[in-house]
This record gives sequence, C-alpha cells and structure tokens, in this order.
Amino acid sequence: MSWTRRLLVVLAALAAALLAAPAAQAHEERPVTLPDGTGSVPVYRTGEPDLLVCKTDRADFERRISGFPAELRTRNLTLFERCVTSGYRHLQQAVDAVDRPGMNIAVLPGLYEEEPSLPEPTGECSRLKAPNSQLGYQILSYAQQAKCPHNQNLVAILGKKDLQIEGTGAARTDVVIDAKYRKLNAIRSDKSDGVYFKNFTAQRTTFNSLYVLAQDGFVIDDVLTRWNDEYGFLTFASDHGLYKNCESYGNGDSGIYPGSASNINDGYGYDVPRYSIEITGCRSHHSMVGYSGTAGDSVYVHDNEFDHNMGGASMDSAFPGHPGLPQNHARFERNLIHDNNADYYPYVADGTCAKPPVERGYEDGVVCPQISMPPGTGIITAGGNWNLYENNWIYGQKRAAFFLSAVPAFIRGENALGKQTDTSHHNRYANNHLGTDKQGRSRPNGSDVWWDGQGDGNCWQSGTGDSTPRSLPVCGGSRGSVSGSTDRLVGEPVKLAQLLVCADYNVQARRLPAGCDWYGARGIERIEVQAALGIAVVLVLVGGVLWWRRMRTSRLATAASLLGLVGLGLDVAGSTMGLAATYVPALALLLTGLWWTGIGLVLRRDRPRLGWTTVVLGGLTLLDALDKGVFMIPWIPLSPAWVRGLLGLVWVVWAVIAAARHGEQGTRERAGDGGGNGDADGNDGDGDRGEADGALVPAATAPAPEGSAAGKPVAEKPVADGPVADGPVAGGSTPDGPVADEPVAGGSAPDGSSEGTPS
Repeated sequence: MSWTRRLLVVLAALAAALLAAPAAQAHEERPVTLPDGTGSVPVYRTGEPDLLVCKTDRADFERRISGFPAELRTRNLTLFERCVTSGYRHLQQAVDAVDRPGMNIAVLPGLYEEEPSLPEPTGECSRLKAPNSQLGYQILSYAQQAKCPHNQNLVAILGKKDLQIEGTGAARTDVVIDAKYRKLNAIRSDKSDGVYFKNFTAQRTTFNSLYVLAQDGFVIDDVLTRWNDEYGFLTFASDHGLYKNCESYGNGDSGIYPGSASNINDGYGYDVPRYSIEITGCRSHHSMVGYSGTAGDSVYVHDNEFDHNMGGASMDSAFPGHPGLPQNHARFERNLIHDNNADYYPYVADGTCAKPPVERGYEDGVVCPQISMPPGTGIITAGGNWNLYENNWIYGQKRAAFFLSAVPAFIRGENALGKQTDTSHHNRYANNHLGTDKQGRSRPNGSDVWWDGQGDGNCWQSGTGDSTPRSLPVCGGSRGSVSGSTDRLVGEPVKLAQLLVCADYNVQARRLPAGCDWYGARGIERIEVQAALGIAVVLVLVGGVLWWRRMRTSRLATAASLLGLVGLGLDVAGSTMGLAATYVPALALLLTGLWWTGIGLVLRRDRPRLGWTTVVLGGLTLLDALDKGVFMIPWIPLSPAWVRGLLGLVWVVWAVIAAARHGEQGTRERAGDGGGNGDADGNDGDGDRGEADGALVPAATAPAPEGSAAGKPVAEKPVADGPVADGPVAGGSTPDGPVADEPVAGGSAPDGSSEGTPS
C-alpha cells in the first residue's frame, strides 16, 4: 500500500471513528469456534419413534385431533395409548432419556409448558459466576449450561447426536412449546450435531424460540416460532444447516438469524464450492426484520418470503464477538421481499416496550425493535462483501429496495489500520424484479438503491429506478464484470452523519434519536436538513459580508453571489426531499460551484492566494455536482464532498479574516509608501494584496503648482468605496465645495499630465 493510500486510509478511519455509533451487542454468547466442516445435513427418518411425549388428558387430546384426516387421527390415537403407559409428560424428560445417537422423539398434540423447567434457579445454580451481557442475562459456559440447563432454557439439548424431534399433529400449531416469557430460550440445541426439528411451534421467550449453537449438521423443517423479544430462529457458529418450510413472526429482532454461519468461502470470489446453510420455502413476517445475520457467511437464501416487517432482510459486520467477520458470501435468489413498511418504534416511545414482556401485547401485534434500522427497506447490507442478490422480486418498500453501507473494522473490535476499509466490496445486485410483483403489477419502491458510496466492485443492474447516488456502477453480463466501478475508502459525509445520528438508539433507555427520519423526524427536525440549513446560513453571512466589503462594485462577483444564493437555497430545499429522485442537489452544487469560481476570479486580483483557493473550492464543488448528478467519478479514493468540506472550513475562516481587514496596509503599498509588512508584490500580511475599499488613502508628495511650496504634501482624505475618480483637478469642486489647486493621488496635474501620480 502506497504512503498516500495509507494516509487516506487513516483519514477514512478517523472520519468513520468520529461518525460511528457506539458498539452494541445484538447477540452475546460464550466464545465458540466454527465447526471443522466434516459433518453433513441430517436426513429425515421415518419409522416408529423411540420416545413419546404427551399429556394425559384424553378428552383434551381427542378434541385436538378431532379434525385430523382419518389415517393421521388413528395413528395419533395409537401413539397416545402407548404414551400414556410408557411415555413422558414433558419434552425435557424425553431428551434426558436419550442415550445413544440416532434416536427419534415424537411429541403428540398438546400445549407443553415444561413446568419442571420453569422455577427460578436455586442453590449453586443461583450463584454461577459468569459475565453479564448488555441485556442483563449471564453469558454461561457450556459446562455451566450442562450443570444448570434451565437457568436460561425451557428445553436444553446438550451434546446429543443425530436426535430427531417431531410433532405428530396435522399442522405445526398442534404441538406448542410455550416458555411464557420466563426463559431466555424455549429450545436450546448446543453441540448436538445432526439434530432434526420438525412440525411444532415454539413461542414466547425473552430471547429465542429455537436456538442452535456450535453444530455441524441441523435441519429446521416446518417449524413455527413467534412472539419473542429477539429472534424466532437463531443458529450460530454452525455448518451443514438447512431451514425449510418454516415460519416466524412477532420478533423484536429477526424471524430467521443464521449468525456466524461457518466461514467456508472466505478468500473465494463469486464462485464457491458450497454454502454452509441453506434457507428455502420459509416465510418471516411482522417482525423488526424478516432475516438477519451478523457474520451471516456462506448462506444460500432462496424461494422465501420476507414481508410486512420493518425491513425484509439484513446482513452486517456491525457487532463484535461473532466469528467470521466481516460478513461475506450470502446468496439471495428468487425471494419475495415486499411491503416491509411496519413501524414499531412508537411502542418504544410510548412506554409499551418498557413493560414486562408478558404485558406488552406481543400476541396482539406489538413488536419491540431491539436495534436501529431504516423502516421501509428491502435488503440491508451493512458491511458485507461478495454477496449476490439476483432474480428476487422486491417491491412495495416505502424507503428503498437495497440499502448498502460500510462498517469500519474497529466497530467489530479490530483495530488494525489495513482492515478499517475492508467491508462493502463486490456486492452484486443483478436481474432483480424491482417495483413489480410476480403477476407483473406495478408496486414501486420509494427508491431502488441507497448507497453511502464506499467500497470497490459493487454494482447494480442497469435500469434501476430512483437511487442515491443517481448514477451507479452497472453489473456486466458475467459476475465480476462492472462498468463504472469505483473504489472509495469512506462514504459520503452527509450520509455518514445521518447513520451516526440514526444509530444512537436504545430500546432499554427508550432513546429514539430526534434528528433521524427512521424514527419519524420530518422537515427541519432531520439532521440532513439542519446541516444543510446551518451551512447555508454560514456561507450566506460570510459570503455576503465578503462581497459587501470587497467586491460589491464587481458585476461578476455580484452575479456569482446571486447564483450562490440560489444554489444554497436549493441545497436546503433538496435536503428536505429525502429519498425523492431529483437533480436539485446536483443543481445546487452546480450553482454554488459557479459562485465560488466567480468570486475567486474577482478576489485573485487583489488577494491572489484567497482568490485561487476560492477558485479551487469552486472547481471541487462542480466536480461534486458531476459526481452526484451525472456519474460517480472513478479512480478517486474519496468523494469530492470530503475535500470540498475540509477546504470549505478553511475558506470560511480565511474569508472572515479577509472581510474584516481594513486594508490600509495594502493601499499604502500601491500608493508607493513602501512601509508596512507587505512583500515586494504589494501583498499584505496574509499574503494577499490589500484593498482600497473604504480605506483612508494617504496622499503622495506631488510636484507643487506654480506659486506654491515645492513638495507640499496633500492632506489625507477619506475616499468613498470603489475606484478613485480621475480628479478633481485644480480649480475643480466637489459636492462639498471647491478643492484646493492640489492633486490627490491618482489625479491629474493642472496641465493635464500625471505628474502627481506616484511612480
């Protein structure tokens, strides 16, 4: 890496550090290592179960199965007779009875509250030494989980191999495992390779309904999870996994979360040997987000439906403690991602989410969002690489179909300089159906793309609709082919400022950032509008004073200043338009650039350094207009907005000093006095030429007319702002009366010569 690029990386990292949100923990777990990949996806086993679980109330059981098809009803009655005599009343009892790999547990229709697991821990289990998570629960080791399995879990499956648990009902809601908001997890499967879950419901927890941890091989088949503080399904640090035909809703984070999936494709491009987890045929809806995955690596997500959440799907590198960061190699194909416009933040604002979980009303549609995210978005990628989004139907989102931003490495706890810009690269969005449903009906998104501008090799399909930036790198026909590719070390400053403000959310503290439209801010409340208005006010004041004091007699400066005034007004107006596709921001930059260029050309006559700096600032602003309105300029490591903003700060200070200086020193130089601190070119102390506007012009010693004393000096007189007139001559007059027969500096001698002008 060259020293210039290293310097830019440092600047980018510093900018990101200033603008990054405080680190948060979405899911905190004991340190785990990823599986070695020697396992396999388990296969469903038919045949008679080894263990049975049922309740003993025959009348209730017969009522539950009364609507089943005859063959299934007969089978359940047969299993019930066997279970009453030799089965178990709680699922945990059957799990504890598993004594070899490959056993099957059948759970008959009924409600399982696992009463023996519900009481609070006592004895040694109430005094475990373990760190607390940010949410308050203890982060227990595997040994502690084995010793006290029900401190956090309604059902704990620890160290069992090739276990299959299946409900025997006609639908997954016929078998319900209910934690009643008294346990962190309804079912925890930990170090239990080859587990197969099928045909039941798990619900009402203070974290996850179904949790699979550190496993090589699992299947979640036709399972429903609902009404949880955090996740419906959470699989973590696992490989050879399959979700199919599942459903989840009513979750404070995501319905489906394959976090830290085995990072088997790190180092590959788009073509990979295999994926670690496959998700297909599932529906996740009415949660904060349908799918999410911090370090959701090598996950193949296809033929699912994510709808009516705040966001459809997200993957990120934003939370530390997750093996496999930064996130990479997710593949999304043929998914329906639509109408993700729910807004659950009002439940935080009104105090609903501060109540105990059992009182919040999850069953009635309440969701308590656990982290910050932009409502109305289809797919969010916050710091991911080598992800493929192809042939999906994405429609009906009010904000954006795709949302892409980078995340600096220190957010995930990695401080190496070379890693700070290692996210948001090579994400491909191609051949998606944007703004139309599968029947071809028009269902437009608010915009198709929101991108902060950072990263290398990202591309979008041609023909995308409204987007910010307006012009995007275009994907070629083959993966890896990109037209108009850019490689920027940091995103747009205004977008980073917006992300900073919006990320300062905390559900426990009921803190909703006031300046962010994610939480309902409108108009002047939004940080983008406040920033644009503040900058416009400063530039109008500074530019106005500078024009009045130094340039008001210049037609070019006056015309340029009027353009700048219009441009700054348009900039404020453009900031209020949110995600609307418009050329107003680019037009605002164009007019502002012309203003700076125009006044710079005027200033350079008397203040060359300030003038040329102003011209450069104008040029950068014009480049920024080109970058935002026409095409993203390739080959530059930073957006012109960054350099323009930094130089603009310098210019404001310099312009204030220039406008405030009296200018007498520079005038004396040009008048031939030779004194003061100016240089040989007549520059004043700040390196620019002095100004005559409004200054006292000292008279030169001039040859005297006949009859006067030779070399008699003319008294100093104030002159009006603007050029000095060619006169008065001897015997002339002013509005205040006659003038003595003595020329002023720059005037003419009585004979019409210029003898009175200093050389």
